[in-house]
Amino acid sequence: MNAKFSHRMCAVVMGAALCLQASAVMAEVVSTDKMAVQNQAEAEKAKIQTFLERTDVQARLQALGVNEPMSKDRVAALNDQEIHAMAQKIDSMPAGGDLGNSNTILILVLIILLLVI
Repeated sequence: MNAKFSHRMCAVVMGAALCLQASAVMAEVVSTDKMAVQNQAEAEKAKIQTFLERTDVQARLQALGVNEPMSKDRVAALNDQEIHAMAQKIDSMPAGGDLGNSNTILILVLIILLLVI
């Protein structure tokens, strides 16, 4: 009787183990365009983060009442289109350390986007 019971328990345990296995893994082909867009968005987000880490930009943001953790959180919440637009603005700015009129406009646009989100 013990042998029959242990065989049945073994069958129940094996059946439960087979039923509780992980589900099948799904894979799909990812197009080159999709990967390029994703990589571009990541690069542009890194560019914005680097821009925000500049001391002159941080000083201007703090003067306007936006602290560093808040700005990083807001940039993380931007969608791909907003990230692309901001990265293009950064690319179009003149090189140099002077926080001129165009840079002030960029920072104001950045603050408005951050506050809207």
